[in-house]
Amino acid sequence: MNLTRQETGTRHETGTRHETGTRHEAGAVLRAAELEYRRHGDCFVSPVTGPHVGARHAAVEAVRIPAGRQWSPPGAAAAEQIAVVLAGAGVGTVGYEISRMRAASALYSPAGSTYSLSAGDREMTVYVWSAVPSEGGPAGSVRPGTGPARFRSLWNGETWLTPPAANVLFRPGAGRAGLCLRCGIMQPGETLGVRPHEENEAVYFVFEGEGQFYLHDRWVDLGPGDGVFAPPGVRHGARNPHSGHLASRFVVFGGSVAGIPPYLADDLPDL
Repeated sequence: MNLTRQETGTRHETGTRHETGTRHEAGAVLRAAELEYRRHGDCFVSPVTGPHVGARHAAVEAVRIPAGRQWSPPGAAAAEQIAVVLAGAGVGTVGYEISRMRAASALYSPAGSTYSLSAGDREMTVYVWSAVPSEGGPAGSVRPGTGPARFRSLWNGETWLTPPAANVLFRPGAGRAGLCLRCGIMQPGETLGVRPHEENEAVYFVFEGEGQFYLHDRWVDLGPGDGVFAPPGVRHGARNPHSGHLASRFVVFGGSVAGIPPYLADDLPDL
C-alpha cells in the first residue's frame, strides 16, 4: 500500500474528462498519492471525502497510526463510525469488545460508543467513515449486543451474493445514520453493476489489485487506496478489465450513508 504524504495541496479529479477542482455534481476521483496528512496527536490524518469534494454526508478520513501508537478520536461517541484497515496490524476495541486487526479487518462503532485502534510493530493505515446521527433519537440508542457485529473482515462469508462475489459487512439500521459497508471481489473480466443510487452518497476504494471504476460518464484506472465519490443519482460501478492466466482479482470496498443497498432487495450485486 503506497500512501504518501504530500507537501502540496490535494487535487481531486472530478467526474468529467477535463475539469479538476474541489466540488462537482458528477463526483470525484480520489487518489491515495494525493492525500495530505497532518499530525493529529500521535497519528496523521487526511480528509478523503467531505465538503471539499462536494460530499454532504459521506465523510471519510485516512489515518496513519505509527508503530506502537493508538488512534482514539475524541468525540467518537457522537457519530456512527466504520474503520477499515488497509495496511499494518494491531488491536481494535469498540466499547468493551476487543479484536486483533490486520489488513482487510473492519470495525463498526455505533453512535453512543467509543473505539480505538492500536498499531503493532509497524504503521497501520485505516480509512474511517463517520456519520452523525439524524434527528429522531439519542446518539446512545444502540444497546450493547444489538445490531451488527462490531468486527468483520472484507472476506466475511455470511452474505455472499454472486456473481461477481459481493458481501455486506455492516448493514444499515443499527445506528441512526445507517452507514453500510460492503466488499466486491471481481475476477478477471467481471463487473459490478453500473447504476446510480438516487438517494445516497457512495464512496468506494480499491483494497487489492488494479482495475477500473465507472463514475458519471467514464471508466477510470485505479489502484490500492484510490477511490471514487459518487453523489446521489450519479452512475458508478467497478470492473476488472484484465484477462489471461497472469491476471489477478480486483477487490473494492465502501458504502453509502442511509438507505439499504438495492442488491439486498433484488439480489443483483452492485455498488
